[in-house]
Amino acid sequence: MDRIMNNYAFIDSQNLNLAIRDQGWALDFKRFRRYLEDKYNVTKAFIFIGYIPTNESLYTALQKYGYIVIFKPTLELVDGKVKGNIDAELVLHAMIEYPNYEQAVIVSGDGDFHCLVEYLKKQNKLMKLIVPNRHRFSSLLRKFTANMAFMNDLKGKLEYKTGDK
Repeated sequence: MDRIMNNYAFIDSQNLNLAIRDQGWALDFKRFRRYLEDKYNVTKAFIFIGYIPTNESLYTALQKYGYIVIFKPTLELVDGKVKGNIDAELVLHAMIEYPNYEQAVIVSGDGDFHCLVEYLKKQNKLMKLIVPNRHRFSSLLRKFTANMAFMNDLKGKLEYKTGDK
């Protein structure tokens, strides 16, 4: 009998969302959660996101789909853009939860996670580094290509289609 693994995912929502949209499609977060569970035995999926009050329906939907939503306060910049850098929160939660999971799945192409990915790999706790776009990710992560999966070819499986619930 196969033993079910207890793996956790740590998702950089901004990097994921922008990289997927840059490829011309939108991610179906419900399908993505199921994909993480089926493919990588992810029992808990932490998604890190900047908090904007007008996005309450998105946050509710993410929780309904099975994500644990971790908010970062945001700042509105002078040009009107909203900034909510979640890097420290993702690294911190990966380490807080470290004794609770067998292996981690990190979802981001951001080089700021190099030290986390490197540490998890050395400890044999890195299941996979999922990079949203194989053509645009930090060169700091290139040394982990053996541990990478790319989302470019998952459009057919994970694309949000209007009318999906």
